[in-house]
Amino acid sequence: MIGNAEECVRWLFNQDKDKTFEVKEHKTKRSLNANSYCWVLLNKIAGVIKSTKEEVYREYIKNKGFFRVITMNKDAADTFIKVWEEKGLGWVCDTSESKYEGMIDVIAYYGTSSYNTKQMAYFIDYVVDEAKALDIETLTPDEIERLKNLWV
Repeated sequence: MIGNAEECVRWLFNQDKDKTFEVKEHKTKRSLNANSYCWVLLNKIAGVIKSTKEEVYREYIKNKGFFRVITMNKDAADTFIKVWEEKGLGWVCDTSESKYEGMIDVIAYYGTSSYNTKQMAYFIDYVVDEAKALDIETLTPDEIERLKNLWV
């Protein structure tokens, strides 16, 4: 077992030069059960409001998701938006006029697949609150917390 960064680097330098190694930060993954429960609620909400779970998900991403505002040349926006939205269902964009001439502000929302456990718990809480507002039965607060805390 490698004990520290210096030993790790020394070990890597002694490996076959044809091998490729990747070093990345360890991130705790969210529970698939919590993710699945989120989709169950999105589906129930969609049924009540006569929509699809995908449309509800995208709307909720815009309401309570995480995003970045990027100011860019208007000519580049369509290509950027197309590439961004190809990342997945929740990767959506809105635009607004920029204060700079010839530019546009693109609000690029991240899909939940990129969320860490804290961000996903926040999103699930929002979905649960929306379900309750529509009189949709949800798990008890303790059960929801247990789901959110079961990280794999």
